[in-house]
Amino acid sequence: MKSKRVKGTVLSLGVLIGGLVVYQMDADAAHWNVEEDTIAHDPTLIRENGTWYTFYTGEGLQLTASGNGMNWNLQDPVFDEPLDWWDNYAPEQNYNDIWAPDISRYNGKYWLYYSVSSFGSNDSAIGLVSSDSIQNGNWTDEGVVVHSSAGDNFNAIDPNMTVDENGDPWLAYGSYWSGLKLTRLNENTMKPEGEVHSIAQREVNDRSIENPMITYRDGSYYLFASIDYCCQGADSTYKIVVGRSDSITGPYVDRTGVPMMEGGGTLIDSGNEKWAGPGGQFVYQNRIIARHAYDTEDDGAPKLLISDLQWDAEGWPYY
Repeated sequence: MKSKRVKGTVLSLGVLIGGLVVYQMDADAAHWNVEEDTIAHDPTLIRENGTWYTFYTGEGLQLTASGNGMNWNLQDPVFDEPLDWWDNYAPEQNYNDIWAPDISRYNGKYWLYYSVSSFGSNDSAIGLVSSDSIQNGNWTDEGVVVHSSAGDNFNAIDPNMTVDENGDPWLAYGSYWSGLKLTRLNENTMKPEGEVHSIAQREVNDRSIENPMITYRDGSYYLFASIDYCCQGADSTYKIVVGRSDSITGPYVDRTGVPMMEGGGTLIDSGNEKWAGPGGQFVYQNRIIARHAYDTEDDGAPKLLISDLQWDAEGWPYY
């Protein structure tokens, strides 16, 4: 059974949900007919030579490929076994379980960032591998990029490499603790250099924000994030929010002007009866958004969802 292309009847007025304002426009939202048995969590999406690839959380860093974006075939994972240095930063990691990858092409190479950690801990690290071709594999270990440990006020997981209007690379990352971070990358090593900027956080008693994703469009930067709680199957309460800024370092504000550093964020997806807890989002070329959601009709299994990303007259995304 496949999901159907659905029409999203969207309100032109703001709707208050969970303290956040949902703004949507009247339009048809094209949701890709991804096979419903396509498992994925925290997917990242890219296309090479006519083939779609998605990397996602799982043992060895899971990889699937598709010619049409709907029928996906499992490939060999990126890692056959844990790298030796992972244990230095994430000693409680569950063997070869790799989280929240991010894939991009920059300066003629593919750069694949990923996380090693354990649930509820900030003994974590972001690693990096590179390759000239996804299809051919042959990933080169580039080592640790950012790491955190007990006592730090941030968590080094959920990486997202983005490029600013000048073509310079940046890395966004973070989960819970003091929220989401951003740092400039060296264009040769693709590792951090310079200041770390705080770009989003939630209230002290509810720090549930993670999975930053930044994209640049028409003079503005957009910060997508996942809030509330993942990883609880059909009971997951993940939601996707977005804010906008004139500068890649912020401040990012939602549609009502509330800064994301003060808990703001315009809600664009809170799920439905079929799909609980959408999150782990990835935006591709400002045209496509991939994410996972938990299938309430399949014991809460995390599945891959892909939609055409659209933009309203005021420059806000929706689908």
